[in-house]
Amino acid sequence: MKTKVFFFFASLFLVSLVAQAQRGIRVGYINMDYILENVPEYQEASSQLDSKVKKWKSEIEKKIGEIEEMKKQLQNERVLLTKELIEEREEEITYEEEQIFEYQQKRFGPEGDLAIQKRQLIEPIQDQVFNAVQEISKNKKYDVVLTKKEAGVLYVADRLDMSDQVLRSITRSAKRKQINSKKEEKSFDRDEAKTVEQDKATQARQKAIDDKKAEREALIEEKAKQREEEKEARNKAFEERRQRILAERQKKKDSIAAVKAAAREKSGRPAPLTAEEKKARQEKILAERQKRKDSILQARKARKDSITAARKNKANNLPKPPEEDDNGEGGI
Repeated sequence: MKTKVFFFFASLFLVSLVAQAQRGIRVGYINMDYILENVPEYQEASSQLDSKVKKWKSEIEKKIGEIEEMKKQLQNERVLLTKELIEEREEEITYEEEQIFEYQQKRFGPEGDLAIQKRQLIEPIQDQVFNAVQEISKNKKYDVVLTKKEAGVLYVADRLDMSDQVLRSITRSAKRKQINSKKEEKSFDRDEAKTVEQDKATQARQKAIDDKKAEREALIEEKAKQREEEKEARNKAFEERRQRILAERQKKKDSIAAVKAAAREKSGRPAPLTAEEKKARQEKILAERQKRKDSILQARKARKDSITAARKNKANNLPKPPEEDDNGEGGI
């Protein structure tokens, strides 16, 4: 197929060459792969499609793994199963294999989802490329425009490459739709008036500016990293010096304590209590005080209860007063 296409374009080229030999012929070509790689919309959609393909492949691999596990399990259990069960298992495996084959064709077949979505993805870009080629060929008076890959061209000089012009035309069309102000429109018109060479020169200058900016940012980052390393080194040295001073102080303190302990031992005086011993003694004193306080409160409560009980008994033992009759006189 490629050979036929090549001969077709070669014949077209020769016919055009003979017909226009007097005035000269202008030939150009485009690299479709290069154009697609530099169209952001295509790259974004292509990335999303790649994610879908990865998911589909994962599903297929998982299902195939399950089928292989079913086969392995049947092989291990075959001697334990009846003929009917073996046939049932084999039918189930065959059914699952048919299902996964159909799913593969649905996703990756000639008319599967992948092929359809690839066509849907590339067709709008192809239309834009076709329109851009038509416009450029008319304005620049190109006689023949080939596609490098599909035409089977083995060699073409770089000066005949129209890919950047086509890509620039597509990009300009996208930018034209995004114009929201007069200022943006004037800026767009200035860019539109540039030739390809001027545009490349502008891009080269911008690249030089970007490279210089990146170099400056890298230098700033390197200096910041160096300052951070110096700061960490100072902090480390300070911490080491601090630990050394603390160790020397503790050593001196331990030495003084040892001298004092030796002097006490020599004089027969008891050693001073440690912080833990002092705390324990204080807690013991407080506990004894609380115990005495509770004992006093308990004795007071017992005495109070005894007095209250005696008063009640005394009140209960008193004689009752004589009852009065209807005339207010007491009865016998």
